[in-house]
Amino acid sequence: MAFYRSHVLICNGKDCVEEGAKEVERALVKELKRLELDNEIKVVDTGCLGPCEAAPVMVIYPEGVYYGNVQVEDVAEIAEEHLLKGRRVQRLLYESEEDAEIITPYQQEDVFPGEMRIVLRNCGVIDPEDIKQYIGQDGYKSLGTVLTELSQEEVINMVDESGLRGRGGAGFPAGLKWKFTNQAEGDEKYVVANADEGEPGTSKDRLIMEGDPHSLLEAMAIAGYAVGANTGYIYIRGEYQLAVSRLQTAIEQAEEMGLLGENIFDSGFDFKIKIREGAGAYVCGEETALLQSIEGERGEPQVKPPYPPNEGLWGKPTLINNVETLANIPVIMEKGAEWFSEIGTESCTGTKVFTVSGDVEKEGLIEVPMGTTLREIVEGFGGGIANGKEFKVAQTGGTSGGCIPKDLMDTPMDYDSLAEVGATLGSGALLIMDETHCIIDVAKCFMHFFEHESCGKCLPCREGNTRMYEILDRISKGEGVLADLNKLQDLADVMSNSALCGLGQAAPTPIMTTLNHFKDEYLAHITAKVCPTEVCKDLTVEQEEEYERSETA
Repeated sequence: MAFYRSHVLICNGKDCVEEGAKEVERALVKELKRLELDNEIKVVDTGCLGPCEAAPVMVIYPEGVYYGNVQVEDVAEIAEEHLLKGRRVQRLLYESEEDAEIITPYQQEDVFPGEMRIVLRNCGVIDPEDIKQYIGQDGYKSLGTVLTELSQEEVINMVDESGLRGRGGAGFPAGLKWKFTNQAEGDEKYVVANADEGEPGTSKDRLIMEGDPHSLLEAMAIAGYAVGANTGYIYIRGEYQLAVSRLQTAIEQAEEMGLLGENIFDSGFDFKIKIREGAGAYVCGEETALLQSIEGERGEPQVKPPYPPNEGLWGKPTLINNVETLANIPVIMEKGAEWFSEIGTESCTGTKVFTVSGDVEKEGLIEVPMGTTLREIVEGFGGGIANGKEFKVAQTGGTSGGCIPKDLMDTPMDYDSLAEVGATLGSGALLIMDETHCIIDVAKCFMHFFEHESCGKCLPCREGNTRMYEILDRISKGEGVLADLNKLQDLADVMSNSALCGLGQAAPTPIMTTLNHFKDEYLAHITAKVCPTEVCKDLTVEQEEEYERSETA
């Protein structure tokens, strides 16, 4: 086995690859050979390192030094100065607040000061294609403890007492799902990891799987033991090919070492995991549509009850959890329910991973305790609004989430606090928009997405999204009337109360929050026939003047 004095981890996340990470990697490998350092330093492809605005990003261990915006022409300097002579290249260092508090239960230097990395504990730290590195971070230790020392009831109680809630959007208590599946009668049961992640602006699950695939496998095996299942499925978007490849490699490695398969840890427990790729349908993020897709049927939501814990995949009891939810499980088993429950808020424990994007100085992936405020995320982790602009609105939870205005920036980012202001935490997508955006244009984009992605099975969603888009389109062209606002509200009420699945029920949420918080902007388009941000091209100065003349007449 080769021993290296340094490891250089190069981010292979989407943003870094697009900015030339592969070219940087090839140049570094070539440079290390030239300097005869290739036997001392290992170059590793890893998952997302977090600061996407600084792509391409690399980190050098054991020092834990982050370099950002690395170009091919910078590689020789990094190799000669840092890797050969031990001197950091100051101009390329990823800047952070050196004196800021870093909450780190795993004694690692988190990417963003103030982060608490539980789910992302290994991302950017290990080689995701080397199971030995995962084991070196106490990987599969929790599975061994569970299978040799704990009963099914004890495992479920730990999850329940931790207060962990589902991180896929609904926030349902994970322990209850596990308990229901365990108590359901069936000769066969299944565990399904929902890795579909179709919400625009969300990429956390992909980056977890790309950077730390074994954490998902270990969690699924623990869940399988707890509920009495011997087979697990990972339902993943077909576009996530790097994640698929790394998961497949991880499964093969785990099986080879006896950590998946038959008689794991000589406990008599068998568990195997299969991967099923989806075709990119947004609706397949809904659990019953997902199960239909795995079975080879058209992915459409089903009427509930029965619920999956009682009658799921092929009519058998099935536990479905989101990737981020499952990634917490090995840590809860290792550190205990009480430790986890003390993080975050009383009703929303633990941490939350957010994908921060839009008009901020620093885009990327962060993990912070539940209850961290929107202001702390935007101004602290996001570095504030870019280009000297003012904050206008944050869309939380992806397209089906709500829109939070400036006067609510101190709202804690947890399920209950956001529900109080009419928004949702959802999948953890945070799209930040500055003052230059037109709220009508933004709302119209939301509804255009839902109009396209509706599966069409139920009338409220199929017709409601189309009608709402048409109304917003008229308003953006100066053709709206005040009655349209009542129509939007009526349509939203019908959809939220009668759509077949949660996706259809949540579709009106962003429209209603924009209407509640930005009604003046709607009225400007309808009554004054002007777009305050000058985004809506049909509302020209000439049209405004014509409107004023008609009013005078």
